[in-house]
Amino acid sequence: MDEFWLTIVFLFTLFFLLGTGVWVGLALLGVALVGMELFTTRPAGDAMITTIWTSSSSWALTALPLFIWMGEILFRTRLSEDMFNGLAPWMARLPGRLLHTNIVGCTVFAAVSGSSAATVTTIGKMSIPELRRRRYPEHMIIGTLAGAGTLGLMIPPSLTLIVYGVTINESISKLFIAGILPGILLASFFMGYVAIWSLLHRDAVPGEPVLPLREKIARSRHLLPVLLLVLGVLGSIYFGFATATEAASFGVVGALLLAASQGALSWNAFVESLMGAVRTSAMIALILMGAAFLALAMGFTGLPRALAEWIAAMELSPIALIAALTVFYIILGCFLDGISSVVLTMAVVEPMIRTAGIDTIWFGIFIVVVVEMAQITPPIGFNLFVLQGMSGHEINYIARVSIPFFLLMVLMVVVLVAFPEIATFLPETMRRAPGG
Repeated sequence: MDEFWLTIVFLFTLFFLLGTGVWVGLALLGVALVGMELFTTRPAGDAMITTIWTSSSSWALTALPLFIWMGEILFRTRLSEDMFNGLAPWMARLPGRLLHTNIVGCTVFAAVSGSSAATVTTIGKMSIPELRRRRYPEHMIIGTLAGAGTLGLMIPPSLTLIVYGVTINESISKLFIAGILPGILLASFFMGYVAIWSLLHRDAVPGEPVLPLREKIARSRHLLPVLLLVLGVLGSIYFGFATATEAASFGVVGALLLAASQGALSWNAFVESLMGAVRTSAMIALILMGAAFLALAMGFTGLPRALAEWIAAMELSPIALIAALTVFYIILGCFLDGISSVVLTMAVVEPMIRTAGIDTIWFGIFIVVVVEMAQITPPIGFNLFVLQGMSGHEINYIARVSIPFFLLMVLMVVVLVAFPEIATFLPETMRRAPGG
């Protein structure tokens, strides 16, 4: 059979398995097996064993379950109540008032979680009923939470950045540090939009009492341990005291101490957090195994090389290539979750970006922004489902009120292209940890 038709069969099998609802990891393994049988005489079983072991035994990957566990522990504490009560007094003077607690709360929790869904759930379970009780506009309550919840993918420790770094063999520590400034900037965009909207609709936002400074500080005292945990984890990476994996270990110990100090560390809570981390880590590990085997099979098809050569022959500028990839990932995000989108496409996309001379650290931040968009785009945007269960609204309503925040993420891509130093400055100035 002609190589072109073999490739068509290969791609058809991929989309067929994904479309039938088979677990993404198993679908990737199945497609890779078909590719090995079609394009090489190498024994598929031996190749699969070797590839899966090599990809899953990466030391950098051990940061993944640790950061997931840290988020799971904190999810079971009183952090959501402490976050709202501690942030509300400081937001009362801003245009938009307590709507900003959704954005700032998601930004802070994102720095100890790495999961977009956990961020939305933790902040939303306190802020949604509180903001409703105070009669804030429903569409702004849900919209700000949906948009800001995506920051869980950008602000370190980001699970998507860990997966990207392992897949493309890039420094996890540098990727984490690269995500700090873009994450804060994107949160500022969200807050700016809320402020402008509230100034244009003054009657829609209820008034809030302004508290004296001493009471503000008193109400915020429970936030201090969380902020110290964030600064400890990220600071140890930036100043070279620890690798990402070592910082994750410190983070888990800190989260356990914080939970214990709140009286939230019961034996049941400990086991639930551990099992939650195991389930999520196992799911991601299966996807990574399938992606590694698929990358090997794709190498035998010649598809990544052919696409890289085709892109090079088109002589696209890096900006044109980024624009095309933005549209591609937005469409892909309508059908796949973020991590699956990254691991499925890297075997093909990596040669293209390296040929175009695009910095891989910068590209990691770019891909997280476009994957964030997928979290709030139907039909399978995961944040939409989380918010549907929490708010009782239809997915179409949640997607509609999230549109301004989707557009702000598109603006973020434009800003990243215009000013790439936003993502590359901090990694260039950080110190390396011994052995990291």
